[in-house]
Parts: sequence; C-alpha cells; structure tokens
Amino acid sequence: MTSLALACVLMSVGLYGLLTRRDIIAVLASIEVMLGGAQLLLAAYSASVTLASPAQGVTLIVLATIAAEAAVGLALLVALVHRGRTRTDQIEEVRG
Repeated sequence: MTSLALACVLMSVGLYGLLTRRDIIAVLASIEVMLGGAQLLLAAYSASVTLASPAQGVTLIVLATIAAEAAVGLALLVALVHRGRTRTDQIEEVRG
C-alpha cells in the first residue's frame, strides 16, 4: 500500500509543478515525475500479481515513453534556449 501512496504523491507533485511553473526545465521535470509515478504504480501492480500480467508490458511501454519524451523535450529545450526563450509564456511559435 505504501507504493500506491508514493505513486499518488509523485503524480500530485508532478501535476502541481506542471500547472504552476513557467520555466521550461521545471515543466519537463514535472512531466518526468508524473511518468515516474505512473511507472511505479504499474510496477507495484505487476509485482503483486503472481503470473505475468499485462502491467509488465505496459511498464516497459511507459519506460520507452519516458525515454522518448526526455529526448524530444531536450531537443525542444535546446532549440528554445538557442532563441533566448526559457519561459513558456515567451514561446510564440514552434516552427523554425
């Protein structure tokens, strides 16, 4: 039951950071925290089931999604910092 509570805390902290922060790095970190909470919840559920469950496959998919999101987020961050914009309210357009 403690892993469920920890996953809920991680999701809450990530959602709070996502809704209140304006810095792009903080927003990306909040999304990473939320995805980590989801992965913890799926891993805890998978460990509670004795046989192989669909949660194990979903956990691997979430792990791949976290890696892809980090790569895309880092690329966007580099592009935006190159333009001199690091706050979400300064972004006017995404295309080049």
